[in-house]
Amino acid sequence: MRSLALLVVAGCAHIPADSIAILKTQTQALEDAVSAGDRAVWERYLDPRIVYVSEAGDLETKASLLAQVVPLPPGISGVITATDFAIEVHGDTAIVRHADDEKEDYFGHAIHARYLETSTWRYGDGWKLIGRQVMATLIDPPSIALPPAELDDYAATFALTKDITYTIARDGDHLVGTRIGKPPQVLAIEARDVLFVPGQPRSRKILLRDPSGRIDRMADRREGRDVIWTRR
Repeated sequence: MRSLALLVVAGCAHIPADSIAILKTQTQALEDAVSAGDRAVWERYLDPRIVYVSEAGDLETKASLLAQVVPLPPGISGVITATDFAIEVHGDTAIVRHADDEKEDYFGHAIHARYLETSTWRYGDGWKLIGRQVMATLIDPPSIALPPAELDDYAATFALTKDITYTIARDGDHLVGTRIGKPPQVLAIEARDVLFVPGQPRSRKILLRDPSGRIDRMADRREGRDVIWTRR
């Protein structure tokens, strides 16, 4: 992706002309310091009153962030590359949006993660990070294949109200789900009785069974919260 950068310096002649390059360099330095456990870099660039929201939704302070910057334990190594920058500088404040591409070796297993970050920097004694929000890029979980007979067991219509229904049907070797009034969607199977729509990894459709083993309800789960549909 081509970087987008807009530098506005009117009325702020003290802002360095190469601020965009500086902000990119300092952003990457923070990422490198995570892998190296170099707390001094974070101490240098973080404002004492930074507002930081992590990918887990936790509100961090400068002290709590510094406490997390430690060398990786034996058996774990990795590198984080900041990419896809979009930078706008307004006076003494800069908004920096970038992606973090993280590649990690976790006891011989390769792990790849990607994050989107929006950071706010303010210029005083150099550029200091005063705010950041981190979002993890979600990906679909692995799916499994089941034989036709097991797919047929999932075929059913569930009702939320008397007018709102959701139907699961087998289409060859896969399942299709259709909410009344909306187009059908392919359903993938994460595990038995756990379905999801590819491209929508934040939600699941959990098929619930009665004591006899018959599917009698569907939990439409989003962000860990369930809406229960009853089988017709």
